[in-house]
Amino acid sequence: MTLSASALAQFLSAIHPYDSMEPAALKTLITAFEVRQIPAGGMIYALNSPLEGLFVVYEGDVEIRDEHDVPISLLGARNSFGERGLLRDGASLTSARAVSDTIVLMLPAARFHQAMNEDPAFRRFFNRSRTEKPNKASLATTRVETLMATKPLTCPPETDVQTAARLMRDARVSSICIAEKDALRGIATIRDLSGKVVGDGLPFDTPITQIMTPDPVTLPPSAIGSDVLHMMMERRIGHIPVCQAGKLVGIVTQTDLTRFQAVSSAELVSEIAHSDSAEEMAQVTKRIPQLLAQLVAGGNRHEVITRLITDVADTATRRLLALAEAKLGPAPVPYLWLACGSQGRQEQTGVSDQDNCLFLDDSVTEADMPYFWALARFVCDGLDTCGYVYCPGDMMATNPRWRQPVRVWREYFAGWIKTPSPEAQMLASVMFDLRPIGGATRLFEDLQAETLRKAAANSIFVAHMVSNSLKHTPPLGLLRGFATIRSGEHKNQIDLKHNGVVPVVDLGRIYALQGKLTAVNTAARLEAAIAAGVLSGSGGQDLKDAYDLIAETRLEHQAEQVRSGIMPDNFLSPTDLSDFERSHLRDAFVVIKSLQSAVGHGRGMLS
Repeated sequence: MTLSASALAQFLSAIHPYDSMEPAALKTLITAFEVRQIPAGGMIYALNSPLEGLFVVYEGDVEIRDEHDVPISLLGARNSFGERGLLRDGASLTSARAVSDTIVLMLPAARFHQAMNEDPAFRRFFNRSRTEKPNKASLATTRVETLMATKPLTCPPETDVQTAARLMRDARVSSICIAEKDALRGIATIRDLSGKVVGDGLPFDTPITQIMTPDPVTLPPSAIGSDVLHMMMERRIGHIPVCQAGKLVGIVTQTDLTRFQAVSSAELVSEIAHSDSAEEMAQVTKRIPQLLAQLVAGGNRHEVITRLITDVADTATRRLLALAEAKLGPAPVPYLWLACGSQGRQEQTGVSDQDNCLFLDDSVTEADMPYFWALARFVCDGLDTCGYVYCPGDMMATNPRWRQPVRVWREYFAGWIKTPSPEAQMLASVMFDLRPIGGATRLFEDLQAETLRKAAANSIFVAHMVSNSLKHTPPLGLLRGFATIRSGEHKNQIDLKHNGVVPVVDLGRIYALQGKLTAVNTAARLEAAIAAGVLSGSGGQDLKDAYDLIAETRLEHQAEQVRSGIMPDNFLSPTDLSDFERSHLRDAFVVIKSLQSAVGHGRGMLS
């Protein structure tokens, strides 16, 4: 079959990216297309075969199958395919077969690459990676290692306060770190000298260790500037040492932050940290949707936005724990409050419930349990008041099942791994996302490593976890492109959380389990999986790009709802997207489905 140049021009100029090309460039490109007629059942290309070029469906239906011969997409007219292989090494990553008598247009590979190099509109459409957003320098994007002073003033523990004061005066700094063989022992500030030495009339030969703050809070060089600001505001401190691998490598002070404008999340953190009730905190947390909209409008990446929003929830939780202890008295034994779910992964958006639990020291007695019941009730009620609604599945510390000594938690994890029932799979999935929020972190550290080791060694448990992770599938439909919700309040919409973000979260958790990786955040898990060889570099980059696109689309959708005065949710109508956005979002879902297929067939990577 032949098509006239005018017919081709009319067809292509109505679809992306050809509708955005300059007329002269489009006219030249059109002459390079070849028209091919494929009978029903005919192969267009086989898996791992050299790709002749880019294909566009002119008429008919094309089925795309992955390396395990699993259908991942059914394409109709106006859809392109083959570009991912062309942008790799020229070999097909899938197979393509005509379902019905089909006409396809084929742009030869050489001409495809030429257009990628020469035409911005063409390149923008087929470049599936997310471009970096042009952010101004901000605390949300600046790493601590670029803020810190790399040679902090130090002195040994035997130094007296007068000598320390002279050292600080001569160096014109307001703090001194007490270190022993590069290991940080404590920190002393001008305030300590004035308040404790001068104010209390201590002799000048008083050891600096007597007035220093021992074992101060620290941050790693990889932390971001907002971590510094949030920590300073929550704890009312002005100096934070920076440590790496147990060694003091720098210090950040309030002065270091003056050239940066404080992000609005820091204001929320500060107000919450000094609130006297859950009701006061609620007046602050109700501004979270506006914070989200501002951060999205500022061009911040999704992982930065969700991290900053989660910081607010973390601060609220710690403040409620402090208020609970002020009301109930000191805890009878050490405890640790942990978050799971989106808070545990530091991935909260404008829509979040609460998921949490309590680890209690094994010395706890039955007589101590009423205290921890009261503490859990106080904190969970307070979080609900702040807008973090009660977990529908009762995954909260108020549930006695999730408020237990460490020995019982060990039994929980051991039992789930030994007998991976459906409930055990679900619970293990939730609990693998645990992150300490407040209390004695030592109660969790050994358990996390031990559980990962045992779980990864049990192939049956891993297989069940893989099966459980595949229950959330991308919303890929047939010819219409997306499988939308069929009825109810969200009819004809797609769920960007459960069918978009969650499948990637599930994959990240599986990779972490297979590689015994301790990261909890999804993006961090994907990066760690690539570094550990659990996930291939090419497949991992595809998945990261897909995750970026879906997560940012979700946040942009929520920000638009906030600007319109609507409570944010996770449901998006594909008709609200442009052809360009629909095409990229659909390709992102195809990547996820391909990775799910690879994991489901016993492979952790997409080559």
